[in-house]
Amino acid sequence: MELIAHDATTNDLALEPLGPIVRLQVQTASLKQGQKPHRWYDPSAIRSVPELILDDGGATGFDGEPIADVHHRASPHAKHRGDNGLSIGFTGHYARIRERFGSFLTDGIAGENILIDADGVFPEPDLAGGLIVKGTQAAVVIDRIVVAPPCVEFSKFCAGYAVDQKPDLVITETLRFLHDGMRAFYATLGAGNASPARIAVGDMVYLRRP
Repeated sequence: MELIAHDATTNDLALEPLGPIVRLQVQTASLKQGQKPHRWYDPSAIRSVPELILDDGGATGFDGEPIADVHHRASPHAKHRGDNGLSIGFTGHYARIRERFGSFLTDGIAGENILIDADGVFPEPDLAGGLIVKGTQAAVVIDRIVVAPPCVEFSKFCAGYAVDQKPDLVITETLRFLHDGMRAFYATLGAGNASPARIAVGDMVYLRRP
């Protein structure tokens, strides 16, 4: 990919175009239903939104009014663990997931907040410099990007297992495949941003390179 010139928001890092944001979404409730050990994955609480409001507590959807995400630090549902207030995925990762498990795994079904249209697979080290989102408003820095470990419930969902079907070696292999960022990454709004910051579907995303 072509490197482009940086500006004052990039902290003297070059920018590499990745692709536009094609989907923004929030989880209005937990996607894991039931009680252990009888839990299952249900994506029905994923809500697509045209904009996200980002602050140091995570992400809030905006579609004419704020829409809470269960992973935000202010959520009463206690899903926030410190590093999981914001999550990111890539269309190239979904393409690999569908190749393995089937077309029913549509873009965004894993529940990440930001889906970027970018081919290929991005391991965690490639994202170490963080991302820049540029749209009609001020550029937004997203950093501290780390792997979001996949859960057994989502792995069973991908593999087509019944709700009461016990995990086995197939699920172990599924967990391994979905790890290393294939399922998603956690991230944080960069400390130098105005808070809150706002991003929208269609905004362009760039990879920061030293």
